[in-house]
Amino acid sequence: MRSRLLPLLIVLMAGVLLALGFPLAVSVAAAQQQKVVVDRIDDTARFASLAQFVTKRPTGSLVQGGAMDERRETLQNELDDYYEVYGIRAGVFYRDDGPMANAPAGWHLPAKGDVREAFQEALRSRGSHDPEQVWPWQRGRLAVASPVIKDGDVIAVVVTDSPTGRMRSKTLHGWLLIAAGESAAMLLAVGAALRLTGWILRPVRVLDATTHDIATGRLKSRVAAAGGPPELRRLARSFNEMADNVEDVLEQQRAFVADASHQLRNPLSALLLRIELLALELPEGNEEIASVRTEGKRLAQVLDDLLDLALAEHAAADLSLTDIGELAAERVASWRPLADERGVRLTGDCPATTGWADPVALSSALDAVIDNALKFTPEGGPVHVAVSSSNGTTTVVVTDAGPGLTDDELARVGDRFWRSNRHQNVKGSGLGLSISRALLAAGGGTIAYGRNEPHGLKVTVSVPRSDPSAAS
Repeated sequence: MRSRLLPLLIVLMAGVLLALGFPLAVSVAAAQQQKVVVDRIDDTARFASLAQFVTKRPTGSLVQGGAMDERRETLQNELDDYYEVYGIRAGVFYRDDGPMANAPAGWHLPAKGDVREAFQEALRSRGSHDPEQVWPWQRGRLAVASPVIKDGDVIAVVVTDSPTGRMRSKTLHGWLLIAAGESAAMLLAVGAALRLTGWILRPVRVLDATTHDIATGRLKSRVAAAGGPPELRRLARSFNEMADNVEDVLEQQRAFVADASHQLRNPLSALLLRIELLALELPEGNEEIASVRTEGKRLAQVLDDLLDLALAEHAAADLSLTDIGELAAERVASWRPLADERGVRLTGDCPATTGWADPVALSSALDAVIDNALKFTPEGGPVHVAVSSSNGTTTVVVTDAGPGLTDDELARVGDRFWRSNRHQNVKGSGLGLSISRALLAAGGGTIAYGRNEPHGLKVTVSVPRSDPSAAS
């Protein structure tokens, strides 16, 4: 869950930082350009005030225009110094584009472009409009113009054409500071998200682990006290209360089954004894008394199986590292005499392989499975037991050549007291496979059923190869 929640939080925080960072970067670029534009406007206004007194072009000798030439020379000197210090091209141009003064000397108004547009704006007695934004990756220039006004008329225009390298460098520096700040903020946000998700999900992980323990049969497991939001702490307390109630109910159910089985054995034994005494008074071979005997013995078997089931569900597994191949081979050898008696070919392929299991519980489960296979395999048919291991699991597969089960029957096999309608005449209580499942589940094992082609049943008993208690 953390791997899904954490990217979501990071994406949201990154979106917020980008939503703040982009406008801030744009405002930094705009502020730097606005600062340059204001400086150029101030400069052009100063040059315009000097140019107001140079109103005529020079004609004739310098003596006749001495006063005018002195003012023009002052203006020219100011422009030259301005260009030399700042590297900004500047000039004062008459309405017909002729230069009054300019620096450098060879610079003239271009026929088109930003400088021409600024010049045309100033001729209409308007201040220079805001130039188009120049970004750090562009090599544009800034053109600013101011009109020279005398007696209410525009007699000339002061134009500056500024390089933007320094302005773009300052903008880029500001952007780097923003990027560094946002990177630091993102690192802090990621750290906060890690702490936040850990704080929120810690109770969830504990609850998930405890739920898994209970689902695999460790009913004593409870959610330990942990931090997290109040709602999750309250959920943990409620879960523990629910687990306590469920455990109490199951314990009462097991106790009832065990007590009922135990208490019914004595009356049933007395009843079977009276039946035997009654049989002495009846003719030999009486069918009714034989039927009563059979049903009595079946009822006794059911009570024994109920008691075994209650004990299997209640007892904790005594897990140890076991040679599953050796144990399966022992069970095959134990059942071979009965198989030979019934004419069934019982074989085993049991290489040495280990797994974690309760040897007694696994032996009982294999006994139930092999017994079931021998019951339904016809004379001359095979029953095969194979041991193998893969993907961290050791399996014992028992296959037979019996009639098998349908899909509906496969879904129900292993349920308590369930028996196929086709096999009601076969001896059994319908609890053997249920007992096997309970014994295996206590140690982290499983039992599964499937078809054995071309016909028959395949039962797969699985136990873990690593210690389940260490994994939990």
